[in-house]
Formats: sequence, structure tokens, C-alpha cells
Amino acid sequence: MLTELLFYDTLRAAMWLAVVISAPILTVALGAGLIVGLFQALTSIQELTLTFVPKLIAIVAVFWLTMGFMSESLVSFFDTTLIPLIAGA
Repeated sequence: MLTELLFYDTLRAAMWLAVVISAPILTVALGAGLIVGLFQALTSIQELTLTFVPKLIAIVAVFWLTMGFMSESLVSFFDTTLIPLIAGA
């Protein structure tokens, strides 16, 4: 029973960490998609690269800006949660 609770608690923490890490990129992708979609609807320009390139640039920029936060969060999760569980501490 204790191992099942520990497993589900660790899984819950990992899923929440995945949500927190992916939120900035997904938010920017959504915002860029809405802006580009609105621009396309207002100007009647239906170019495929117009939807892809601005979103890609925005996602890469946000990924670059939040890369330190993402890696720090993952390392902290591994150091405080997973490695002690693997070591049996």
C-alpha cells in the first residue's frame, strides 16, 4: 500500500512538473496562433508559412528564455525526489 501511494505521489509530482514546464511555451504558441489567425482573417491572406514561421520563432524565443528555469526544475525534481527513491533512502 505504501509503495502504491509513493508511486502515485511521485507520478502526480512529475505530471505537475510537466505542466509547469510546458505552460510558457504552450501559452505563447496559443497567443501567436490567435494573433496570426486574426491577422489572416482580417487580411484574407491564406499563406501556410505565415502561420508556421511566426509561431516557430515565438516558441524558440520562449524556449531560449525559459531554458534555465526548465532545466533547474528538472534537476531539482530528480535530486529531491527520484534519486532518493532509486537509492532507497
